Amino acid sequence: MKVLFAGGGTGGHLYPAIAMAEELRKLVPDVGISFAGTTGGIEAIEVPRLGFRLHLIPVRGLKRGHSLADLMDNVGVLADFAAALVRAVNLVRREAPDVVVGTGGFVSAPLLFAAQLLGKKTLIQEQNAFPGITTKLLATLATEVHLAFDEARRFIMKKQNVFVSGNPARSFELLDSSVARARFGFREKRPTLLVFGGSRGARSINNAVLQRLEEITASSNLVWQTGALDFESIKCRVSPSPYLWLAPYIEDMEAAYSAADLVLCRAGASSIAELSNLGKPSVLVPYPYATGDHQRHNARALVMHEAAMVVEDDRLGEDASSTTILELLHDTVRLEKMGAASRKLAHPDASRQLARQIIILAEKY
Repeated sequence: MKVLFAGGGTGGHLYPAIAMAEELRKLVPDVGISFAGTTGGIEAIEVPRLGFRLHLIPVRGLKRGHSLADLMDNVGVLADFAAALVRAVNLVRREAPDVVVGTGGFVSAPLLFAAQLLGKKTLIQEQNAFPGITTKLLATLATEVHLAFDEARRFIMKKQNVFVSGNPARSFELLDSSVARARFGFREKRPTLLVFGGSRGARSINNAVLQRLEEITASSNLVWQTGALDFESIKCRVSPSPYLWLAPYIEDMEAAYSAADLVLCRAGASSIAELSNLGKPSVLVPYPYATGDHQRHNARALVMHEAAMVVEDDRLGEDASSTTILELLHDTVRLEKMGAASRKLAHPDASRQLARQIIILAEKY
């Protein structure tokens, strides 16, 4: 059995593919797995590091602006896509995969389309509540489409063989909260706020936390991942506190989630999957420049089920928003309700279920 994964550019598109690939290895040890990606995406480093073969396809995405420069650039993008499609057809013929899995990113479009032209079985895994352009265009020809959010169905023209399977995400086991707090040096049983914005951080979140830091640590514990870009500048402005743990990156996310009573973060698909799988209440701050504004759609899906609240990026530093977050952190009844609602949206076995579905497709003639 051979499976070709097409996706990357960002971790949000790549890591679901890796999660499925690793589950496939467990279920079918002799499975042949390869990835298609670009030189500029995270996959160029991560895929070889994890021991998978990587095929590079030069391709770039369309500009979304309407200026003359953007329109002219898109002419070149379409020419590049045609060349990428030829390369993709040759790759699919050479590799002869039983199934091609697309998880988004620039490279997934030519690979999925090439596979569909050649009559190969294709599975699309869409992470966001607002599907990407590749999903919307190629879903009709796909063998199966798997969504993370039921809210995404209305954007998909295909109605048969469309499933809500959740997002393949990192797996964590919740620890005893006191044990988890102790790993961050916290001795008192206080409400704990976990803040992160990704490996590079989120400046608006960091600035808002810095602005209200004394108020937060006056009554709460704070686990704060600043990201690499802002860490040194923040470290210089913060005094040591027994109620503050500060670092550019959190290695032990299992302990961080376990210690947290409330999570403040962006609304990326992977983060939302982890929050739901663990039943954690959250305050989501959608990244305002995300493609298609998909983070706002992701956040809205949780808010509709009362599993999270949303604060807009440009309002995060306002006193009213900060006060609302602090009040929520100390409202144990509401936090319990939000956590229970979050847990109802969970798909903790998404990676394995999707891997099994790939196997079923591969075995169909």
